[in-house]
Amino acid sequence: MNMKEFTTLKVEEIEPQILLVTMNRPDNLNALNVDMLKEFDELFRTLSQPDTAIKVVILTGAGRAYCAGADLHDAVAYKDTDAFRDPELFLKIVQETFAALILGMRRIPQPVISAVNGPAAGGGFSMTLASDIRIASPEAYFVASFINIGLSGGELGCSYYLPRLIGLARSCDVLYTGRKVRAEEAEKMGLVNRVVPREKLVDEALSYARLMTVKSSGALKLTKRAIDQNLDAPSLEAAINVENRNQSIMVFSGEFFKLIQSFFKG
Repeated sequence: MNMKEFTTLKVEEIEPQILLVTMNRPDNLNALNVDMLKEFDELFRTLSQPDTAIKVVILTGAGRAYCAGADLHDAVAYKDTDAFRDPELFLKIVQETFAALILGMRRIPQPVISAVNGPAAGGGFSMTLASDIRIASPEAYFVASFINIGLSGGELGCSYYLPRLIGLARSCDVLYTGRKVRAEEAEKMGLVNRVVPREKLVDEALSYARLMTVKSSGALKLTKRAIDQNLDAPSLEAAINVENRNQSIMVFSGEFFKLIQSFFKG
């Protein structure tokens, strides 16, 4: 895959159809700044093109952190601008720009695997929640740090995804206290799929990704779409209607009858 050079992201097709995206501001714990948000937006637009060969995205951080959340230096730098004088402008210029990162992760057709190599705080924590699979090293921890800096604990999809992942009671614990959830506890509560040594983190992510790349692009895309739509399905019937539509599309895609032939071979 031909991909332009970014300054805050390192992007590499590490294996055919598998894209490794590394947030690359290690001196700032990979904090999200304006440049990184713009580059993620450009990356997502590329990944959403119908001719892309990429089937799975692995997301991790350079250095000792996954992502420390929003770069608070930006807040200080822009404190006296219009964005921080008017709530409506702040909503448009700042809040919706950051939120677009989370929406973008869900809108791209590829499953996203987060390889959490260290602290995932604030917006970084939200990014792990918006991922499809989360693998962590023992050094990783998760912090919904918004409430620790005078903001609501409901930020960038946290109040949506976290209860769906770990339940309401545990989510209240995490969001109200802003405490660190270490990797071992995160695995026990269902926040991460697996904890592996740091040196094996990307290899473990690749093991998941390889299982996906043998599947058709359409199957992966419609599975992700079904999961997202049916998280809020108003009824079983509504959820099944989405599934029925997707299955009908896939049956006529040409893959179904080829792939079932192995079941008839003795």
